[in-house]
Amino acid sequence: MALQGPQKTVLQLVGVVTLMGALAWASVPFYSWFCRVTGFGGTTDVAETASDVILDETIRIRFDANTDPSMPWEFKPVENVMELRIGETGLAFYEAYNPTDRVIAGTASYNVAPFEAGNFFTKIDCFCFTEQILKPGERVLMPVTFYVDPDITTDRDAKYVHRITLSYTFHETDLPEDYAALDSGSPEQTTVN
Repeated sequence: MALQGPQKTVLQLVGVVTLMGALAWASVPFYSWFCRVTGFGGTTDVAETASDVILDETIRIRFDANTDPSMPWEFKPVENVMELRIGETGLAFYEAYNPTDRVIAGTASYNVAPFEAGNFFTKIDCFCFTEQILKPGERVLMPVTFYVDPDITTDRDAKYVHRITLSYTFHETDLPEDYAALDSGSPEQTTVN
């Protein structure tokens, strides 16, 4: 049985809507994968161990800290600039302070500039991989362990990079249930596991 006029149009429209929905659903994971693989948009690489090659050539790393306009934390790098040999493991700290009278959860987004360096800036450990929760008046130091991959010196575009900026922006997120109960001042719960 062949579809006629309005039935054929409805079927085509349903197909287009389904295809558009599938593309929208897949776009975020695909874009994330693309950025991780290519370093596009300043997305960094991630490793579990330090580099086994350390060059005599150095590179300057600048640390930048920002908060979303609605995030009440104070957030800053402890050290603004660090110079390392390429391949050497670096350890930097950022400081966050919650000046409010409530528990606040936050997550950090990050990028690296220039974008050509993103694929060569490798994080070993970072506070951005987990949600951070600060109690009222709490101040914490958050470490970032990283290195710059020695392959940066042979990449067609990145070999001209001599300074890299690692930038974080903290955004407020919803509190987990056990912290939300603590924040509401519930007398039954005074400690958080």
